[in-house]
Amino acid sequence: MKCPFCQHSESRVVDSRLADGGAAIRRRRECESCDRRFNTYERPEEVPLFVIKKDGRREPFDRTKIMIGITKACEKRPVSREDIERVADEIEAALRDRLATEVPAQQIGEVVMERLRQLDEVAYVRFASVYKEFRGVDSFVEEIRSLAKQSQ
Repeated sequence: MKCPFCQHSESRVVDSRLADGGAAIRRRRECESCDRRFNTYERPEEVPLFVIKKDGRREPFDRTKIMIGITKACEKRPVSREDIERVADEIEAALRDRLATEVPAQQIGEVVMERLRQLDEVAYVRFASVYKEFRGVDSFVEEIRSLAKQSQ
């Protein structure tokens, strides 16, 4: 690690501590040339995750899009912001745990629907109506019947 002050390439670690809630390690270093101290942070490298859209395009995974979709589905429902954040975190973790670098958008939609079904059934039906492109009342009724069957 080069010293940010004199650019010398040798330094020694004086202290190491967990940082960012254990997501990183903060190292206090001392330059062997100028004796000045500086901090470095060590974090695991994340492999980028890409979404394969219906039309075959690939785009970087964006957690914000999941948050927006869940938030819209949960509008005027008794679902806290913390619950929405937690569900989005769980969805992202589940996608990254698959160890695949590309995930079809359809799989993401299915995971979101499953988590919403567990969180709030009305939010689930709202999301499903957009995701499954309901064309009329019959689609809603069919989905609600299916949901009622699963709840029994």
